[in-house]
Amino acid sequence: MKKLRLALFDLDGTLADTAPDLAAVANRQRVERGFEPLPLDELRPLASHGARGLIGRALGRGPGDAEFEALRQEFFRYYESALAVRSRLFDGMPAALAALERDDIRWGIVTNKMARFTDPLVAALGLAQRAACVVSGDTTPHAKPHPAPLLHALAACGAEPHEAIYVGDDLRDIQAGRAAGMQTAAVRWGYLGDGVPIEQWGADHVIARPDELLGLVRGAI
Repeated sequence: MKKLRLALFDLDGTLADTAPDLAAVANRQRVERGFEPLPLDELRPLASHGARGLIGRALGRGPGDAEFEALRQEFFRYYESALAVRSRLFDGMPAALAALERDDIRWGIVTNKMARFTDPLVAALGLAQRAACVVSGDTTPHAKPHPAPLLHALAACGAEPHEAIYVGDDLRDIQAGRAAGMQTAAVRWGYLGDGVPIEQWGADHVIARPDELLGLVRGAI
């Protein structure tokens, strides 16, 4: 494997552990309706699915329910006001990003999170000035698993698909990366909330720690 020029990351569950702040919003909605809050571990697997997944678990409401859209907009308002309270980069990720930068390997973010949340969160995490690109769920007409967001990121960074790897914690991430013609890496430290075993996602690599990514990008694995 040749050395790659670009590493693209999913945000929630890959670069950063945002589940505590997302779960806090779902539990706020529960408490306001007279329910006890749910344990973080119960809500964590739904974090990659955003408001839809968390509202579904916390309140038992989905897109087919009459009140779902109002609950979704409420979730957005609450989250926007407190999206970087407990969210942090995963252990080992700061060092991995710094190592990529020392190797002159560019890195960027491609997420399904809407820009109104992505941009302030990325800034709060201290990544806004370092990322080569930040592509949100509403940057292109299609979200992952469609390859459009990744193709947009490649164009923004001036890279070809064979020169890049996409790293994510969800089946949709791997599907999008493969559809874009990139190498893919699935991470075991993420939320993994799809129910399909990670070994069955079809990723080129499965990694357990951020430092393992360095060997992939450098062509050492």
